[in-house]
Amino acid sequence: MPTAAKTPVTTLVWYYPKSGRAGELTRLVAGHWSTLHRLGLATDRPAQVWSARDKRSGDPFLVELFEWRDAAASETAHQTPEVMAIWETMGPLLESMKLAQLDPLPIA
Repeated sequence: MPTAAKTPVTTLVWYYPKSGRAGELTRLVAGHWSTLHRLGLATDRPAQVWSARDKRSGDPFLVELFEWRDAAASETAHQTPEVMAIWETMGPLLESMKLAQLDPLPIA
């Protein structure tokens, strides 16, 4: 049985672009997982990315679902120049962003 430190961490990210910046943000998010994976920070399970629109406001946003290799991988990413180059480029394109760690519920 894998230890908690080596267990993949399922992560859901909501990216809310600034007005007129959705296309640029989409291009960055499209390459996000492949960079994490190539650097050994994400599992082999490919990320899923969706284009979404708020049903009330109509505002566009992106949703990305992926798995970190383990609990330490996101911290390693913050010290990895290739990843930081992507994240720092995303910053000016974002109105806001939400991150969630998903933990399965044992529902029968």
